[in-house]
Amino acid sequence: MDATIAFPLLIGLVAVALFFDFLNGLHDAANSIATIVSTRVLRPHYAVFWAAFFNFIAFLFFGLHVAETVGKGIVDASIVTPAVIFSALVGAIVWNIVTWVAGIPSSSSHALIGGLVGAGVAKAGTGAIVWSGLGKTVAAIVLSPATGFVLALVLVLVVSWLFVRQTPFAVDNTFRVLQFFSASLYSLGHGGNDAQKTMGIIAVLLYSQGMLGQSFYVPLWVVLTCQSALALGTLLGGWRIVHTMGSKITRLNPMQGFCAETGGAITLFAATWLGVPVSTTHTITGAIIGVGAARRVSAVRWGIAGNIVVAWVITLPATAAISALTYLATRLAG
Repeated sequence: MDATIAFPLLIGLVAVALFFDFLNGLHDAANSIATIVSTRVLRPHYAVFWAAFFNFIAFLFFGLHVAETVGKGIVDASIVTPAVIFSALVGAIVWNIVTWVAGIPSSSSHALIGGLVGAGVAKAGTGAIVWSGLGKTVAAIVLSPATGFVLALVLVLVVSWLFVRQTPFAVDNTFRVLQFFSASLYSLGHGGNDAQKTMGIIAVLLYSQGMLGQSFYVPLWVVLTCQSALALGTLLGGWRIVHTMGSKITRLNPMQGFCAETGGAITLFAATWLGVPVSTTHTITGAIIGVGAARRVSAVRWGIAGNIVVAWVITLPATAAISALTYLATRLAG
């Protein structure tokens, strides 16, 4: 692929990016609905409609700071070509499909970041990396689940103290209602952070083709199509991962589900406003572990949690390697 490509091929690359966005929603549907499904507040098919709606309208509540970070803050925008974008997307899509089939809640976000890094380094060496942007993204691998864990743990303790005189039946009924609110917040955070990653990819592709002029920005049509693709993926759901997130890590009641979703939502809102592309998977997993640990340490199935962490650790290098090999293959083929 040359630096400048024909319009039909450009449309094809945008379609591949939107397919990744769709897979992101499919793969990460569990992040939005696992807790509300596992507590039986909503049936799965109603829950995905609920989550998809709030995924779509998220652009009304957040700026586009994450899109700008992905578009020009991971690798130097000046070295980005269609071949780099194609290779990054292939690496992320392959990893998403493999982990989705295996039912492993890995990070679509970090798959895309790893793909960008691998393709960028394959083209221009390590000088292509914007270390400040990559550094805060890598730091978020640790900080987002840790923050979700702490916030959810604190929320469980505070809520338990506030409702100590209430009967279990009354508490359960109260938080069955409140979970609609907390699930909405988490779905907003999911849509606000995750859809922007694909926006950044498409925008930097258009920028590399001179279609945005001298300044990098995200066109409105890109915003709307990315939000739609993510919401559609969520609507179709990812039931294997819902089961892992909602029941295999720890058992949840409505109060715990509310605390996990609220702690995760606060984390995502803060990261999105700061322009940090965090993993919604990491965040909600940390929050779920936090509410489980608040009950008792043995309530968490640490073996399952450990397997998830291993998947997190290998996501960046695995997708970087796949994307680098894809880039080299496109160079040889071209």
